[in-house]
Amino acid sequence: MLQELSIKNFAIIDTLQISFEQGMTVLTGETGAGKSIIIDAVGLLAGGRGSADFIRHGEDKTVIQGLFQMPESSQLASLMEEYGISYEPDQILLQRELSSSGKNVARVNGTIVTVSVLREIAAHLIDIHGQNEHQELMNPTKHLDLLDQFGDSELGRLIASYQDTYQTFIGVKQERDRLLLDEQQNIQRIDLLTFQISEIEGANLQNDAEEEALIEERNLLANYQRILQGLTTLYNALEGEDGNGLDQIGVGLGAIERIESLSPTYQDLTKRISEAYFQLQDVATTVRDEIDEMTYDEARLNEIEVRLELLKQLKRKYGSSIEEIKDYYEKISLELDMISNKESYLEKLATRYEAAEIDLYAKGRQLKTKRQKIAHNLETEIQEQLKALYMEKATFYVVFEEEEVIHPDGLNAVEFYIAPNVGEPPKPLAKIASGGELSRMMLAMKAIFTQNQEITSIIFDEVDTGVSGRVAQAIANKIHLVSEHSQVLCITHLPQVAAIADNHFYIEKDVVEERTFTHVFKIVGKKRTNEVARMLAGTEITELSLAHAEELLDLAKK
Repeated sequence: MLQELSIKNFAIIDTLQISFEQGMTVLTGETGAGKSIIIDAVGLLAGGRGSADFIRHGEDKTVIQGLFQMPESSQLASLMEEYGISYEPDQILLQRELSSSGKNVARVNGTIVTVSVLREIAAHLIDIHGQNEHQELMNPTKHLDLLDQFGDSELGRLIASYQDTYQTFIGVKQERDRLLLDEQQNIQRIDLLTFQISEIEGANLQNDAEEEALIEERNLLANYQRILQGLTTLYNALEGEDGNGLDQIGVGLGAIERIESLSPTYQDLTKRISEAYFQLQDVATTVRDEIDEMTYDEARLNEIEVRLELLKQLKRKYGSSIEEIKDYYEKISLELDMISNKESYLEKLATRYEAAEIDLYAKGRQLKTKRQKIAHNLETEIQEQLKALYMEKATFYVVFEEEEVIHPDGLNAVEFYIAPNVGEPPKPLAKIASGGELSRMMLAMKAIFTQNQEITSIIFDEVDTGVSGRVAQAIANKIHLVSEHSQVLCITHLPQVAAIADNHFYIEKDVVEERTFTHVFKIVGKKRTNEVARMLAGTEITELSLAHAEELLDLAKK
C-alpha cells in the first residue's frame, strides 16, 4: 500500500505531504481544486511521461516521492535483485524528479534507475484507473490480455511454452524466407558474401594478441633513435671511458672494505654496496647487449603499419575485435553454403518448419482450451458482479475467433461481447456499450482481478462519472469491495462513494499574494458530514442536505 506521498512544486501544488492508510480513501473537493493533479503526480511516480510543463511556475524542478509497504511478491523481489536495487522486507521508496532544464531522474530506494525500470517496478505497486482506461474495453486487441489476467499459473506455463515454440517457428520461417529470395537477390548476396569471406581469409587473422604485439613492435621501431640514445647514455654513465659510475663505486667499495672490521655498521654498508655494485654490472651488460642487438628496419616498420591498417579496416567492417571478425566469418560462410546449396537446405528447413508448425498448432489449441475454461469462469463472475451493479439483464460473453491465425500470443483472437437486454443477440462490447456500462464493466473486472493480482494500491480517478441514484450506490459498494483486497484511493464527485469510504480527504485551493496553492485536509465527524452534504446539495448546504448526508454515512457504517 501507499503509506506516504510527498509532492513539491507540481502544477499548482507548492508542498504537499499525505499519509494514507489501508482500506478505501476518497479525495473530494471543488472542481479545479487539484484532485486530479495529485493523481497525475502519482502517475509520474509510476513511470508516466514527464514534461517540464508539470513544474510549478517560477520553480526549477518538481520532486515526487512515494513510500510503499513492500508487498509479498516474489516477482517484485526478483526484479529488484535483477536491477541491483537493495530493499527492506517492509518498505520501498519511489522518487521522480523533473528539472526545467529537461533533466529527468528516477530512483528506487535511492538507486538511480531508468524510467522504464521505474515503470516496471511501479506496476507491482500501483494501478491507476481513470476514465480514459475505458479504452482498453473499447479496443478488442486488449481483450486477450484482460482475459489472461484472470488466469492461473497453469495458463502462464502454457503461454510461455507457446511463445517459446513461436520463437522457434519464426526463426525457421525467417531462415526459409531468406533462402526463398528471388534469384537476382541471391546472386547479389553470394557476390557480397564471397568478397567478404575472401577479404577475411586473405588477412590470415591470428588473435587479438597479434595486434598488441604489432603495436609494441611499431613503437620500438618508430622510437629507435630515442631508445638508442637513452641506452647509450646509460651505458656511458655506468662503464664509459672517463669517470664512469662503476669505477667510482668500486673505489668507494674498496675504501669501506678496509674499515669494515671496525664496526657492524661498516660491515652492513660493505655488503649493501657490494650487492649494488654487482647488480649495476649486470645492468651494464644487459644495456650493452641491447645496444649490440638493436637494428632499425624501415621496411619492417612499413610492413607493420600496413598490417595494423588492414586490421583496423576489418574491425570497422566486421567486428570490434579479431574474435568477433572470426565469428562473423563463420556466420557468413554458413550462409554462403546455405545459399549455394539452397535446395538441400530448403529440404531440411521444410522438415523443421513443418515440425515447428505442428508443435505450435498443438500448443496453441491446448492454450485455447485452457483459455475457454477461464473465459467461462470469467463470464460467470462478471455476471455476478454486473447484477450488483444493476445490469442484471445484461449477458457478458467471451467470444473466440474460429479462424486459427498464428500470432505471438496464440492462435485465436478474443473479443468481449454483451447483450444489454433480454432477447437481444450479443454484440461487440466496444460497439454498443454506453459510457456508464463501460464504467461498470471495468469496475466489475477490477473487483475480480484484484483478488488474483498482487497490486497493493488501486487508484480510481472519477470512474463513477455519468451515474447516479441506485447505480451510484452500487458502484460505491463495489469500490469498497475492491478495497478489501487492495488499498483504494478514489477521486469522486458522488456522495455515495464519499460516504462509504474508510478515510476522507478534502482538497481545496486558495490564492495568497497572487499565487495559487492546493491544500489537503483529512476530515472526520461534522466536517465530513458537511462535505457529503455539499456534494449532495451544491454550494448551499441546508438542514435537509445535512440530514441526508448523515443518513448516507450511517448507512455506510451499517
